[in-house]
Amino acid sequence: MLIKRKSIEKEESSRPARQPAVKTAVRKLAQDEPKDKPKDKPAKYKPKFAPVTLSEQDGVRYLHFGTEWVQGAMRIRKPDWPELEYAQQMMAWMLWNAAPRAVAQLGLGTATLTKFCYRTFPDAQVTAVELNPHVITICHAMFKLPPDDTRLHVLEMDALDFVDDPARRNTLDALQVDLYDATARGPVLDSAEFYSACAACLTDDGIMTVNLFGDHPSYAKNLKAMKFAFAQVVSLPEVHDGNVVALAFKRARALDIPALEARAAEIHAQTKLPAKSWVKGLAAATKT
Repeated sequence: MLIKRKSIEKEESSRPARQPAVKTAVRKLAQDEPKDKPKDKPAKYKPKFAPVTLSEQDGVRYLHFGTEWVQGAMRIRKPDWPELEYAQQMMAWMLWNAAPRAVAQLGLGTATLTKFCYRTFPDAQVTAVELNPHVITICHAMFKLPPDDTRLHVLEMDALDFVDDPARRNTLDALQVDLYDATARGPVLDSAEFYSACAACLTDDGIMTVNLFGDHPSYAKNLKAMKFAFAQVVSLPEVHDGNVVALAFKRARALDIPALEARAAEIHAQTKLPAKSWVKGLAAATKT
């Protein structure tokens, strides 16, 4: 994701010595160096993944990849709630599907969407795909990610390999894509071929939501690639520091605003998600 928050390391180093510290904690997984790393060659070693760091402030726990970019957040007292607005918008496919059978998330982050889907749709298969094993470990340890069971599957693999697998064809009702690395320069997978593979994984009525960076050149590139692969693409209004959630429909459909407003009221009553604002955003998008 693309919310910026001052790195806790920077905050602490610049804080006056006698000033009371903000209630903030940082933890780092022991992942930078393997146990068998030669001690006489430290300069040549490069970790495969960026360091995973945590911070806490005002009752919210944040995930970082060693930078000021926030990769996800969890309110500690509400671990299954999508704390950030962009994460809530990633659930906008619910306006068209109240009872999905299979949902997948590419990029685990803090497992926000994975946990929410797992709790909200008890009859659905929920799959999360994450390349970095340390992210999976810390989601179990610090972000209340449940263990795998007959409905929940967290896969340590490349998202491209997941969508390219012929066994995934026409299996997903909803696909949620949030693929950023520590540099946050744009989604790490953004080609027309990638989005075509995503579309192939969806059922005929399937919907994909993607977290994009509206103030970055990658935004136009991703929209173009999605429009090549999908019959219809609509973007919701920008939130946070540039986050824009795009909805991509495998099958084009009319945006029936009154019907969507009625469905949004149901979603809000059942989950407290601000679905009415999604419909307002869709209505505004259709007028532009």
